[in-house]
Amino acid sequence: MTTTYREALRAGIRDALRRDDRTFLMGEDVGAYGGSFGVSLGLLEEFGPERIRDTPLSESAFVGAGIGAAIGGMRPIVEIMTVNFSLLALDQILNNAATLLYMSGGQINVPLVIRMTTGAGRQLAAQHSHSLEGWYAHIPGLRVLAPATLEDARGMLWTALTDPDPALLFEHGSLYNVSGDLADDAGEVDIDRAKIRRAGTDITLVAYGGTLRTALAAADDLADRKIDAEVVDLRTLRPLDEDTIVESVSRTHRLVVVDEGWRSGSLSAEITARVAENAFYQLDAPIERVCTAEVPMPYAKHLEDAALPQPGDVIDAALRAVG
Repeated sequence: MTTTYREALRAGIRDALRRDDRTFLMGEDVGAYGGSFGVSLGLLEEFGPERIRDTPLSESAFVGAGIGAAIGGMRPIVEIMTVNFSLLALDQILNNAATLLYMSGGQINVPLVIRMTTGAGRQLAAQHSHSLEGWYAHIPGLRVLAPATLEDARGMLWTALTDPDPALLFEHGSLYNVSGDLADDAGEVDIDRAKIRRAGTDITLVAYGGTLRTALAAADDLADRKIDAEVVDLRTLRPLDEDTIVESVSRTHRLVVVDEGWRSGSLSAEITARVAENAFYQLDAPIERVCTAEVPMPYAKHLEDAALPQPGDVIDAALRAVG
């Protein structure tokens, strides 16, 4: 069937609500307005206010409530409007959700999923547009997910809910209206392994979330130049599937990492370091990184485009790598 990324996410939430009576959705406007991006539209009418719960505008309070519900045996799905706003709940996420299992000596699990929109490309300026998932991938005790395809948007949620530990699900805002075919029997997906979205022999392009389309577009152009690029979709940012990346680089001997985060202290830096540690002698060229310009995200469209990784930037990096 033909569907959109937004509808695939909604189908995943609906499936979880039907499969487990302990599951409920909470967040700002998730009921009355279907959330700020319309992902939960119609679910209030289907499941009622006990399971689709609107919250006050206090991220710290409702994320804390979600943590408490998870400890109490529920399986909450907490929606935060944008990743920038998640910083208001960082104390709850870092000091409670991620640490309680360790601080309790393994006695307390926190099985909740926190969903949030990430990324730029929609002219929402510097307080609504950043890609901070790499920050969260730094924190032990969390699972960090970045669905880039319809299949992953549909299937990652249930798999994450069955995990006994907290998971953060980052939905790139530019993907909500992307449409395509989704199998009628699409369901839960593996969240432990990266996936090769395009096989190649000359260079590896590593991407995730909103940058996957950028990498695939660059790979198409490179193919016209007789350069066969392999595209790896990370899917899970913590724990990072190091093996798939190293195996790919060991075949292609060149690497470009595409990351919408800022370059300094980024996820791209971590990937680069791990490849250098584990596959240095497999490399035939220096590793290239394509990241967002190190500025607060501009509002003006031409400046926003200039700040973000574009297919042309990836192509230039790949051409440098292949010489």
